[in-house]
Amino acid sequence: MTDFRLTAQHTDGDLALARVAGELDVATAPQLRAQALALIEQGHRHLILDLGAVTFCDSSGFNALVGILRCAQTADGTLVLAAVPDRLKRLLDLTGLSTLLPAHPTATHALVAHTPSQNTATA
Repeated sequence: MTDFRLTAQHTDGDLALARVAGELDVATAPQLRAQALALIEQGHRHLILDLGAVTFCDSSGFNALVGILRCAQTADGTLVLAAVPDRLKRLLDLTGLSTLLPAHPTATHALVAHTPSQNTATA
């Protein structure tokens, strides 16, 4: 059985930060999508996924991220990635999805970037 976990680390209003750990593959991608969509359905339409503990991601995991992005956008929300592993970052860059899925070096950076007052102060 493939190792996978999604753990909500921080929820505040319409924002949720979730840590993803393990492998994202054909066996776990449906779990990733279902758990992330559950957070969005609970009203956390802005979702940050910390991928720092992801050990593997195949096309199924990649497609799950795209599906989560679409659902977040449908809810007038966003999907932001943090601590993206190098291989997945290269795949996002190659496909052009890095322009739609902003990535930050850490979850803390992503949280700070999401804070509206900080965005307007630095923009």
